[in-house]
Parts: sequence; C-alpha cells; structure tokens
Amino acid sequence: MRRRDVITLVGGAAAAWPLIARAQQRDRMRRIGVLMNVDVDNPDGQKSVAAFQQTLQQLGWSEGRDVQIDIRWGQNDVERDRTYSAELVALAPDVILASGSLGVAALQRITRSLPIVFVRVADPVAAGFVDTLARPGGSTTGFMLFEYSLSGKWLELLKQIAPSVTRALVLRDAANPAGIGQFSAIQALAQSFGVEVSPVGLSDASEINRAVAAFARSANGGLIVTPAASVSVHRDLIIALAAQYKLPAVYTFRFDTVDGGLISYGPEPIDMYRRAAGYVNRILKGEKPADLPVQAPTKYELVINLKTAKALGLSVPQSILARADEVIE
Repeated sequence: MRRRDVITLVGGAAAAWPLIARAQQRDRMRRIGVLMNVDVDNPDGQKSVAAFQQTLQQLGWSEGRDVQIDIRWGQNDVERDRTYSAELVALAPDVILASGSLGVAALQRITRSLPIVFVRVADPVAAGFVDTLARPGGSTTGFMLFEYSLSGKWLELLKQIAPSVTRALVLRDAANPAGIGQFSAIQALAQSFGVEVSPVGLSDASEINRAVAAFARSANGGLIVTPAASVSVHRDLIIALAAQYKLPAVYTFRFDTVDGGLISYGPEPIDMYRRAAGYVNRILKGEKPADLPVQAPTKYELVINLKTAKALGLSVPQSILARADEVIE
C-alpha cells in the first residue's frame, strides 16, 4: 500500500472516531435519577413527573429502550432525602433531577461531580448550590422557584382581596436562607400598603399552632405562607388554622388553594419539570451543568377559592377575578 493511501485511511478513520463514539454513547442505556419532595400519592407530583417523562420522550428518549428513570419520593423529610439520595447516587445515574432544596442539599453532601438539575429551589446561590445564576459552576444547575420580587406580590394580593388587613404574619422556614430575602421583599412594600408585617420561623406543628393562635388574638390580621420545606410539610394544618381563626391567607401554589386556601400566586410547577427535561436532555448529550444558567420561572398562575372567600366573609374584587387563571367555586 502506498504511503498516501495509508495516510488517507488513517485520516478517515480518525475523523470517524468522534462520530462512532457519539453513536455508541447515544446507543447505550442512559440512567436518570429523580428525587421528588412530595409523597408518591401526591397528584401534582405525579403530574410533574409525567410531564418530565413526556418531554423527554418528545426529545427522543424512550424509557426502557435508551433511558431508565429511577424515582424516589422524599416527602420533604430530611431522613428520607438522605436515604434516597444515597440510593440514587449508588445507581450511578448520568444525571439526577431533584425537586426542592432539601433534596439538592442531601445530594450535594454525597456527590459534587454527578450532574444535578433542580427545580423548585428558592435561592440556589444563597443555599450554596451554585456559584452564580449565570454561571453555576460545578455540577449543579436548574430552575429556581421565583425571583424575590414575587414576595411583594403576595402582600399586594392579600391587601387587595382583604382590604381590612393591617397586620400580616409571614410564615417561613427560619433555617432557609431564602426566608430572609422573601421577608425583606415583603417588608419593603409593607408601609406603602399600610400593613405591619412580622415573620415567624416554623419547625413543627406545635410551634405553628402557638404562633397563629397568638397572632389571631388581635383583629385585622392575615397570613402570607411562603414556599419552604418546613412550611409545606404542615400546609394542611396551616390551611385549617387560617379557616379556624378566619384569617385571609395567600399561598404560592395552586394545590394550596384547591385544598382550601384563599388565594395563591406563583410559578406553574409542571412547566418547570418540562424545562428541566430540556436541561437533562442537553446533559445527556454532553453539555455541562456549569455552562447551563439557572433560570427563573416563565409561567405564573393566580388561583382563587370563592368558597373560602365566602366563609371568611370576603367579596373578591372583580379586578382580581378577571386576572385569575382559575376560580374554584
């Protein structure tokens, strides 16, 4: 064989190597771990996972053929998150989808190299999950729960739906760094709305009972229920206490209002899972989490429960009803 032919053969083979490597990488079974922060029976959690799986399928990943998805349901419980994080990491997945701050924290205590895409995290920078929103660094990126300006919107809605409110108790997780930012945004607008706001850090059911009962002793009060793990775990209790003491309350998520809360305004959660599937797809195809910026929500929803409003003796202004994405009769 002539030298020129050898060079051509070798050169052609070398050029084909990256294509072969990519084809082999694409053909092998990939593995995705999913750590949810709700119970397996939670209907919204099931819808979110279904949306994530459906979007992956639309992007060309067929579960059982070229991708396997392992799901664990942490329920916003620290011990469960630790156990399930260890289980998922031991499966050596290519990437993990993690919902909520507790799950991300549990995973990062075990691994700093395995790619993680998060959803429903309030402040990933303050929590130490990423370096910056634009350049996450490390192996973690994802979709934040909201920008702090949203917190002021909760106070605005509370005042609009219950004009007599002059005091607001902000229920938050004192251990969550995002709680400081949330309260600061609310406090910055409090004077302009003529509302005195006070925060209370929550850790268990007895503390929630005491705090709300003490606050309800004075008139013209309302609640702002922030999205945090310790608050979410006790959301049924909080909704019941708001009804018991006839306190108008604003929440973040639709399911709070569906379950009896007065009004909610926040990101449409299922959309975050669809967008997260896009990031998982890009990571499976070779992109690095460090190069994928953390993104804020793009879809928000306003939900009002008219039955709860009636029980509280409130007449919901037409201006709010006209803006609502859903009204529960």
